[in-house]
Amino acid sequence: MLHTVLNCLEDDKAFDIVTIELAGKSSIADFLVIASGTSSRHVASIAEHAAEQIKELTGKPCRMEGARQGDWVVIDALDVIIHVFRPEVRSFYNLEKLWSVATPADRGAAAAVSI
Repeated sequence: MLHTVLNCLEDDKAFDIVTIELAGKSSIADFLVIASGTSSRHVASIAEHAAEQIKELTGKPCRMEGARQGDWVVIDALDVIIHVFRPEVRSFYNLEKLWSVATPADRGAAAAVSI
């Protein structure tokens, strides 16, 4: 499923595609995929095409929210949760930081700041 999603996003010219493994962090899915589109129309198009590809693969429709507005679309593809953003909205919510595990260097920098 993950490979299908990533290929679909690349085919539709999504950019800044990030995959975060959720195993051990959450039971909602195995992977979180975050990508950006150039405009609201591009974001909605990327999401709709991904949903179509997932339906072809699984035979079941997936849940999708936000396609009408096109600023941020989330697709629940069971094992993979996909977020497609306009760049400004992605920067505001910064899901990568929320779901990523801090590296030892990040923890050291945070400790130095809090002293």
